[in-house]
Amino acid sequence: MNLFYNPQGVGDVAFLQIEPVEGNLEYQQHGDVISITKDGRIVGFNFFNVNDIDFNGNGHIKLNESIIKGLQQKIDDAQINYKLDTDLSPSFVVGYVIEKEKHPNADKLSIVKVDVGDDTLQIVCGAPNIDKAQKVVVAKVGAVMPSGMVIKNAELRGVASSGMICSMKELNLPDAPQEKGIMVLSNDYEIGAPFFKE
Repeated sequence: MNLFYNPQGVGDVAFLQIEPVEGNLEYQQHGDVISITKDGRIVGFNFFNVNDIDFNGNGHIKLNESIIKGLQQKIDDAQINYKLDTDLSPSFVVGYVIEKEKHPNADKLSIVKVDVGDDTLQIVCGAPNIDKAQKVVVAKVGAVMPSGMVIKNAELRGVASSGMICSMKELNLPDAPQEKGIMVLSNDYEIGAPFFKE
């Protein structure tokens, strides 16, 4: 779930993306709230007149309980039957590669199982330096990369992938090497901990 708010560029309008989708969307206005649906399911909302909610920022807004509560109140006031269910855990976490195997349909891809603390994710990775027993930075599904790309559940050459193992360049870190390869962390990083500190 991603929230965008740019009062200088767009005005007092917030866009809440619940599910990244493409194709034809349907819009229905309920007062100050527009529900956005795809194939009958709600995938997002536009909220007007939201300056009573403290977004504490501009652009891509980090969700917190107060913001979710404020947006839910506007959904309820618009008499839309929808409950916001959001994961407020960090999007970029320290993972540990438990196992690595060759992708059956692609020479340059690996299938890895990564422990991210509260879950084990299967991720298809194309980095040449990925290996078992590494600590790495994992962008979980729903994470917004510095480039603006949203991480989604995907299928790469017939194999499911949930998340992305990141390079320094993809994370827009200073002095990132230009050659391809994921960022390998030292052992003092804690599995499941947020990679970016508040």
